Amino acid sequence: LNSFKKDTNNNTQPNSGWICNIRAGNVQSLGNHIKASSELVAFNIDQAGGGMLGVTSVSPAADGKWTISQLPCHGDLVTDLDFSPFDDALLATCSADETVKLWRLCSPEKEQPGGPELNLSPGLGRLELVLFHPTSSGLLAVGAAQSALLWDTSRQDAPLAGTSTPPPPAPPPTHATHHRGREVRLWDSRKLGSALGSVSVSDSSGLSIFPCQDLCEPSCLCPPPPLHPVSPVSHFLATTPTRGACAVPKMAMDTLSCEVMRVFQLTDSCIMPISYQVPRKVEFHADLYPDTAGRTPAQSAQEWWKGENAQVHPPPPPPPPPPPHTHTHPAPLRLTSASHTTVPPPHPMSTTPAIVCLPVGEQEAAPGLSASSSTLSSASSSAAPSRSPSSSSGLSTGPGPRPSPNSKFRHIQGSVRHRDAHITNLKALNLTTPGESDGFCTNAQRVAVPLSTPGGQIAVLELSKPGKLSDTFLPTVQNTVNVADLCWDPFNPRRLAVAGEDAKIRVWTVPEGGLTETLTEPDLLLQGHTEKIYSIRFHPLASGLLVSSSYDLTVRLWDLGTGQEVKVLSGHQDQIFGLGWSPDGKLLATVCKDGKVRVYDPRKSTAPVEEGPGPGGHRGARVVWVCKGEYFLVSGFDSNSQRELSLYSVGALASGPLATTEGDVSPSTLIPFYDPDTSLLFLTGKGDTRVCIYEIVPEQPYFLECSSFSSQEPHKGLTFLPKTVCDVREVEVARGLILTKTTIEPVAFKVPRVKKEYFQDDLFPETAVWWESSLSSSDWLAGSNGKHRTIKLRPSDMAPVSEAPKEVPVKKYMPSSYYLEEKTDEQKKDELLSAMVAKLGNMDDPLPQDGFEGVDEDEWVSGRDEAYSFESLFIFV
Repeated sequence: LNSFKKDTNNNTQPNSGWICNIRAGNVQSLGNHIKASSELVAFNIDQAGGGMLGVTSVSPAADGKWTISQLPCHGDLVTDLDFSPFDDALLATCSADETVKLWRLCSPEKEQPGGPELNLSPGLGRLELVLFHPTSSGLLAVGAAQSALLWDTSRQDAPLAGTSTPPPPAPPPTHATHHRGREVRLWDSRKLGSALGSVSVSDSSGLSIFPCQDLCEPSCLCPPPPLHPVSPVSHFLATTPTRGACAVPKMAMDTLSCEVMRVFQLTDSCIMPISYQVPRKVEFHADLYPDTAGRTPAQSAQEWWKGENAQVHPPPPPPPPPPPHTHTHPAPLRLTSASHTTVPPPHPMSTTPAIVCLPVGEQEAAPGLSASSSTLSSASSSAAPSRSPSSSSGLSTGPGPRPSPNSKFRHIQGSVRHRDAHITNLKALNLTTPGESDGFCTNAQRVAVPLSTPGGQIAVLELSKPGKLSDTFLPTVQNTVNVADLCWDPFNPRRLAVAGEDAKIRVWTVPEGGLTETLTEPDLLLQGHTEKIYSIRFHPLASGLLVSSSYDLTVRLWDLGTGQEVKVLSGHQDQIFGLGWSPDGKLLATVCKDGKVRVYDPRKSTAPVEEGPGPGGHRGARVVWVCKGEYFLVSGFDSNSQRELSLYSVGALASGPLATTEGDVSPSTLIPFYDPDTSLLFLTGKGDTRVCIYEIVPEQPYFLECSSFSSQEPHKGLTFLPKTVCDVREVEVARGLILTKTTIEPVAFKVPRVKKEYFQDDLFPETAVWWESSLSSSDWLAGSNGKHRTIKLRPSDMAPVSEAPKEVPVKKYMPSSYYLEEKTDEQKKDELLSAMVAKLGNMDDPLPQDGFEGVDEDEWVSGRDEAYSFESLFIFV
């Protein structure tokens, strides 16, 4: 453990991985000025009067940019802050205004709360320090000039007993000596008479050292051998003064890149993420990552006060992998998760390797290290996963190994169509659409793309007119406000519904043949929501029926025929992440930030008819119905910000999901697209380069993995066209449109088959004519139900493969002379030699270079000598 090497890359040039354009200022307090949880980072902002914090995420968005929101939390200087070890969004702050406040933070893309969840006034004067207890829930320590206070946040009436003036303090673990030389000392809490050891850091007249400790492993300081209690491991040299520093929790580490610690360094004008990595092979190394503390508190504050000393248990271990002999069939894909990677245990005598310290964004300079700044390997990583099916399931569907069946789509191949079908030169694309929106929408005739130009403009492009767009004029829909979500009417390819950030829905009608001039007046304006709208969806069967969800925590149904609101659904306690109609149009499913999934029958009740536990994360989610409406699937995040998929059975939501598969850590939500004809599920996120494909089956293992599709650059959105545009002669089962920064590219998903001259009727069942309504909105509201008619996709000149004649294998027999004729050993040897000579060629034939025109003899000799010299050098190397 003493063999740490000082192998450090010191590059402090401005980098795209830094969080820039901030004003940290020179805050004079004893506390730290920046803290991080697994999801969020909070830090002091220099403003008149103080009391302002900045909030950003641990990892940048899909476009590599950081979003910073402001939190006005105190009337005076914020002296210290701390995140709860059991809740990534719970932040405690103390201030010179003599108060302590608890805040429930939200994503930096959204507005931070206007008030605290808890406001405490200890009455101790200016407060300097605040700290959550590491094992007890709701236990908060507050430090003032002469006193320390313990407060149970679940009781707001008074603090726990024990507020007192501390005894004369022992020398601090980090302090400045009388020569202004700063040093770090190691103490035994049972013997405070003298330090076990110390190490000098530097001479400075600045503030105290900010210790950032990893409680799971000694990544910054070695454990204390007898002679060297404190040994330096690595250092990073910055060119700007440090105003604060904090360590990111272990749950957010990029374990596949051997990242053992990440520090956020706060300077005057930027925040520098500094990653400490052990240069090893890119895989999970168990010797670097011992069990870390879980997210469940070991005890309550009252239990701790009564004398209990329970410890936080590590997260439950993953189920053991199946034996190798059970992996004879491909199983559902497990999106890479380092916590479930099995590696052999380290050798008992192995030493801790070198640590490389790299600013995030500059890591490509070190060979063998991942340049990703995310916490686990992202689907948008440059190292695209294999296209072959995985051999590990990753589904929690039952105990014991189980062989997985094969999917007939497992070899599906995605390919971008010819450039002649692309729409190019798309400018001013809006890259900041809310996470609840797909980013753009399409139907069989045209595609609508929000632009970043003023006035909430939307480009409406005809798919029948591909090519390069004009540089000068592009007719648009002038929505007047920024677009929150948009979708085409499935029964009218010219009608576009757009939800704006002003809580209004505008319905537009595109002229026949496409836009020739800018539209400024909508056909219909729907008003009723009191806050910004999340998402909108048309009914799958009834014409003119639209549903919307909003920040006002309501779901509203609209009749476009009358322009009136017809239903208001309630019951949500927090942000509504996503909603989806069942295929028969009877039920509506929602997934909410309050950790619940709900199912509504809007015609019977405005309250949910069923609800159950949903994703544990708070970063976004989507819902889509599968398997003829008997199940629905939710893509979201768990409490550790890992992307996950959960399958629910309608009628049994209270018991939780039937199956769940964990994914990677990425800021973008996986957007699901389901094809009811093939039961294929396509999954991708904004900013990803990979499209994962599953076949969903209504029995275990539920998820059958198919080959994935990877694009050359991150895409901003993905949507699919009707099945009738697919080329069934080429066994094309789906066709999508990928949105990039400047283009819209069609992608064909095909299944390789041998007998392509036959119609593959096992892959192309009769498809629903979902672009035709089966009833009106008034009939549906009155209680009627409809059903789509179906059509066959088989061309008239193709026979189905199920009726193809069966080929009888013919066994080939050798003539009797082959068996009767006996050859001697000499004959066999001659035949073998002749075959070898024939394969090598005739040695007497002239070589090709013999016919070339030569050069002068002296030049040839000189060139030959050089050739010999080069040959010798090459052999030496």
